[in-house]
Amino acid sequence: MAAATAFACCRNKYCLFDYYKQFSKYIIKSDLRRASFTQSVAPSFGLLFDIDGVIVRGKRIIPRVPEAFRRLVNEKGNFRVPTVFVTNAGNAHCKDKAKQLSEWLGVQVSEDKVVMSHTPLKNFYEFHKKCVLVSGQGPIEEIAGRLGFINTVTVENLRRAFPLLDAVDQKRRVSPEVAGNPNFPKIEAVILFGEPVRWETSLQLILDVIMTNGSPSHHQRLSYPHIPVLACNMDLQWMAEANIPRFGHGAFLVCLEELYKKITGKNLMYTALIGKPSEITYQFAHQLLLYQAHNIGIVSNIKHLYAIGDNINTDIFGANLYNDYLSSINKKTERAKHAAVAESHMRYSKFIDLEPANSTSACFSVLVKTGVFSNELSDSNLDHSPRDFLGIDQSFRQPAYTVENAAEAINKIFELEGFH
Repeated sequence: MAAATAFACCRNKYCLFDYYKQFSKYIIKSDLRRASFTQSVAPSFGLLFDIDGVIVRGKRIIPRVPEAFRRLVNEKGNFRVPTVFVTNAGNAHCKDKAKQLSEWLGVQVSEDKVVMSHTPLKNFYEFHKKCVLVSGQGPIEEIAGRLGFINTVTVENLRRAFPLLDAVDQKRRVSPEVAGNPNFPKIEAVILFGEPVRWETSLQLILDVIMTNGSPSHHQRLSYPHIPVLACNMDLQWMAEANIPRFGHGAFLVCLEELYKKITGKNLMYTALIGKPSEITYQFAHQLLLYQAHNIGIVSNIKHLYAIGDNINTDIFGANLYNDYLSSINKKTERAKHAAVAESHMRYSKFIDLEPANSTSACFSVLVKTGVFSNELSDSNLDHSPRDFLGIDQSFRQPAYTVENAAEAINKIFELEGFH
């Protein structure tokens, strides 16, 4: 527990959550219809589903998943159990992912049921007007715009403005006479959405920006602390169609961290880490789930959350961290014991005293064996957790329940909750 406290502040220094303002706008657009539940049959639990390795492998749907999800909807096709999909993917919009999920599962999934790794950035208002460098794949400028950022620069924009900086690929190197753009704006923050395509170019130019305090055209002494760095998606590996795991954005972050330290002798500092296993992401998903429960007519409290995932270092670790947080704000008789933990969370998150969220007593982690964990090369004794989460009690990587697949996870949860 002490380790969790020690690392809480370094994981996130800013997290400007204004829940009431954000979610009143976000949920009011929901097209959900209120269901006619009675308190005796309404579920008192909610589900947080990972996607890759749980629902699909790449674009291939895992067997039995669509049939299992039909148990979560009523005869009209509306969800009768509050359900949110929480993924560390960051190369698409929530709306597009919701459409994809609807096609895969054969049930209607609306945008307000999806949390991408970058979704909580909607609330980082302090950075929305800053000039930010964004890195990743897909329509990252458009994604950044929908999140609220109005002044973005990509790695490719930077490369074109300063072509001499991109020197690894001999075919792309230019003449020394090519001048950089002296009018290029000063970059005020770096936002890492996901793994890029050309790692050597992105690693080089991102480090150039960080080490020059956002002005790679000017040679100057190392600035430390450096400009803000916000990273989404910390998965070291993820499971696609291949029979062994593939590098995730966490692998790129490891390279960035180690190169920065090797070059400067100092640790790269994250202003915020977003996506699983960060508690911020579970906070955000929890709020969506509570509003969803209200919108579908559940008047009883959501007492338990179940987070289903395939990765012990992100899905399971994050769910258990959030369970620890819920425990710290719910067990009033142990408030003194958990005061340090609660205080550390308060410092990086304007976390309101949730009502009725504080009636949620636990977040149980459920591990499925259809993704990263299923691979024979994986060793549960190795700690693949993100750097700033290392040193936290290893028990946080132990699932509350382990099942074969998502269908069995739903069966298990219904059995535990006495729900049909």
